[in-house]
Amino acid sequence: MMKRLKILLDISLMLSPLLLWFVVTQPLFDFGGGAPKNTLAIDISPERLKAHVRKLAEELPPRTFPDYLDQSAAYIQEQWSAYGKVDVLPYQSDGETYRNLSITFGSTVGAAVGPSLIIGAHYDAHESQPGADDNASGVAGLLELARLLSHASLDRPVTLVAFTLEEPPFFRTPDMGSAVYAKALQEQGTAVELVMILEMIGYYSDEPDSQSYPLPLMSYLYSDRGDFIAVVGDLGSMGIVRQTKADMRQAMTLPVYSINAPRLLPGIDFSDHRSFWARGFPALMITDTAFYRNLNYHSKADTWDKLDYVRMADVLRGVMAVIVERAGQNDKSNI
Repeated sequence: MMKRLKILLDISLMLSPLLLWFVVTQPLFDFGGGAPKNTLAIDISPERLKAHVRKLAEELPPRTFPDYLDQSAAYIQEQWSAYGKVDVLPYQSDGETYRNLSITFGSTVGAAVGPSLIIGAHYDAHESQPGADDNASGVAGLLELARLLSHASLDRPVTLVAFTLEEPPFFRTPDMGSAVYAKALQEQGTAVELVMILEMIGYYSDEPDSQSYPLPLMSYLYSDRGDFIAVVGDLGSMGIVRQTKADMRQAMTLPVYSINAPRLLPGIDFSDHRSFWARGFPALMITDTAFYRNLNYHSKADTWDKLDYVRMADVLRGVMAVIVERAGQNDKSNI
């Protein structure tokens, strides 16, 4: 009996690292050579993405104080207005008015309408810095997604949301734009299938040791090069993270990694998805891993010319693939 228990214990000890690896990284096994398999004709222009980022990070005033934020909000509204009705969602904080913005595509009426899909990104920047990667890159993604979705036939609502006040001193407070928005969704009883937050999607490096991690052990699980995009979720979102990664990989050449970890791990809840977790909505973050890769984070050096717009476009192809799979695109031959 003791010998049998010892054998079982030995086996458990040997399998524990394997189980940890599987739970954290949610590996997918590709036996098709690694090439994208999705045949969607998704026309995403790196030049359009660059123009949006440059406008937000260089040409407009810093995305900080209320008046300056309003100019960026006006630019987002102007761009989205070409594709549909934009909802401006004002709220008060410390006597100032701040604005989230949203635009919805797809069917919103009828008994057959399913839960909505939400893709969001914050448009404010830290202090008076350019904030090209953080997070003009995510906003540029929303602007380009709107153009694509305006031509798509969807059988459920897909809502793009530009959030304000993600950065300190509002981060982790009820005044975050995403916190206000998530609270309203909950109070309205809105059914949500998935929230995807685009948080810094433009910075990449092929250099060795260009990627770091919150724990040294993680360097054994992931690449030491900043040449991938990450899908980030907590321990309760393993299924949606794994499926999202699988859908993105079908349309992308850029490597897609994922992590499921406790929220106390630094970086896991470092964006607007945390606001939706707090309200019980399924949510994840799409990111280039921020300061674990981009040393220009929260500095004057986070400028538009440091970003890789070709890889940004590839990430958005992956995001569109997720939308197509979840929102019921009727004609998958062209978008």
